[in-house]
Amino acid sequence: MSHTAEWKVRLHLFEEAGTTKARVVLDTGSTSLTGRGTAHRNPADMDVPEIGDELAAGRALHDLAGQLVDAATHDIEAMGASEPGQVYGPAVGWSI
Repeated sequence: MSHTAEWKVRLHLFEEAGTTKARVVLDTGSTSLTGRGTAHRNPADMDVPEIGDELAAGRALHDLAGQLVDAATHDIEAMGASEPGQVYGPAVGWSI
């Protein structure tokens, strides 16, 4: 069985007073999922916006990835298949 799909992803970044927030929206055409992530700059650190962008975006994508795996697990279970082992675990050091 051949299958081709195109999903659209939009990543939004917002920075204010040392805090960067990211929102990533996945549009599959039939559903939409939103991941969120935040990064806080220590006041003693240099102000490098790209670092906050990278951390917040990475955390938002991590959140989205977890939602996708949860959705797939739910779909597998709904089809009567046995529960799969843990496919996706949390990354060490990232608080969400």
